[in-house]
Amino acid sequence: GFRGIRRVVPGLPETAPADTDKLTVVHRFMKIVHLADLHLGFRAYHRVTPRGINVREADVADAFRRAVARTVELRPDLVLIAGDVFHTVRPSNASIAEAFRQLSVLCEGLRDVPVVLIAGNHDSPRSSDTGNILTLFREIPGVTVVADEARAVLLPEIETSVLCLPHNSLATEDEAPVQMDPDPRARHNVLMLHGTVGGSVAEQKLRYVTEYGGAVVADTDIGPERWDYVALGHYHIATELAPNMWYAGGIERTSTNIWMEADGPKGFVSFATDRRRAELHPVETRTVVDLSRISAQGLTSAETDERIRAAVEGVPGGIAGKIVRLVVTDIPRAQVRELNHRRIREWKAEALHFHLDARPPEVRRRVASGAPVRRQTLQEQVASYLGKHWTLSSETLERARLVELGKAYVDRTEDA
Repeated sequence: GFRGIRRVVPGLPETAPADTDKLTVVHRFMKIVHLADLHLGFRAYHRVTPRGINVREADVADAFRRAVARTVELRPDLVLIAGDVFHTVRPSNASIAEAFRQLSVLCEGLRDVPVVLIAGNHDSPRSSDTGNILTLFREIPGVTVVADEARAVLLPEIETSVLCLPHNSLATEDEAPVQMDPDPRARHNVLMLHGTVGGSVAEQKLRYVTEYGGAVVADTDIGPERWDYVALGHYHIATELAPNMWYAGGIERTSTNIWMEADGPKGFVSFATDRRRAELHPVETRTVVDLSRISAQGLTSAETDERIRAAVEGVPGGIAGKIVRLVVTDIPRAQVRELNHRRIREWKAEALHFHLDARPPEVRRRVASGAPVRRQTLQEQVASYLGKHWTLSSETLERARLVELGKAYVDRTEDA
């Protein structure tokens, strides 16, 4: 907690200007816990628990319970949740109840510790008159929700201002950009937003697109050096963009393409403002295994089948209850039919989800001269068209970035 005396200034609303004359106690540093992309209500694979709940939905709820319990143990001074609390704008009653229950547990376990959460693209209705389910959590003492417009949340008891930029505040068509400026009257300034950070550093560190639909925010607009901490949501892999600017990542694997985030832990981040150092806290999740690809080129059906068997049976601890994929390339349809499908069905029954992704050889054609020519892959066709023939509609668009995004969409389609 704070190294100093904590004193609540009564009668000062969270949206009122800070009165620094009343903040006579100096709080030199604090500990922040930063969660994001909970995606409660996520479902997949049509398997249910004995209580009739989708297994993956139960997995995500379990991960959130573990994250809440660990957060309480850490005794932070501020908890931030950077969007996408729910997977859909209309979550199930069970998901709403679970979120309300766990946020109540969090606030009960951390009395007087403020919890600030914002809406992400998944839990932001397109129509403003629909209303946002997240506003329900304002009924929990200690929880502040910013769902639509950009707003600074002032927390005088910890001498902190949290500038909140939910998805809708960044995705607006209004030409006027959101002002991202620290409050000079606050001892600690925190920025929390849900979107895609753009810029050279982000493009180097964000390995691939895990989620589409997020507004793009330039890193130069953020200026992490101006803030004590910048809490980001939307990208599902915990990533440091600056020592004090992090994507916390998701607490479970809920992306459209979970195979791209199969490696590495899921969890949340804590940050100490005195040391300006972040720590990733892993949360136990269901195991996802993306096996090394096998090429069937030059192999007989029996040889391919044996390599598949060795790969699957070589998974440490077996595949029971796990999510597993094995991609086999260059395998003709006739050879796929000759595989041991009885054994494949047994694997599908044993794992929570087993996906044998059989991909046929690339088609080759001959030009008039008779010389064999490889036909361009879909990714190469997209890159060629966007890179050479597409007319840019605005001078602000970067052709190289457009090509990169086009190729990422193709990758997402192939790996889904």
